[in-house]
Amino acid sequence: MGERRTQAERDAMTVEIGYALVSSAVLAALTFAAASAPALLLFDLGRTARTVVLSIATAAAVLAFVARVVHVLWRFPRREGRRLDGRAPDRAGRSGSADSAT
Repeated sequence: MGERRTQAERDAMTVEIGYALVSSAVLAALTFAAASAPALLLFDLGRTARTVVLSIATAAAVLAFVARVVHVLWRFPRREGRRLDGRAPDRAGRSGSADSAT
């Protein structure tokens, strides 16, 4: 099946997951603040309008959080030179590689 991951690979993935969660939380907080603060601070909104603005800001923050986590974790195997299934990509067909120069 798949080859076992080394301790360094497991550590790298743990760090990447932590980075994804922290950066996503920061992005979600900024998104919520940007979506809700102007409307709530600049305008005197009624109760219903305030609830709608907060609901939209919350939905935008959740969407930003999920999108950031997926984006960071989806790119991680590719940055490491590996495919999602754990195998190294086939490089035999690349032009300019050392194998095709001979």
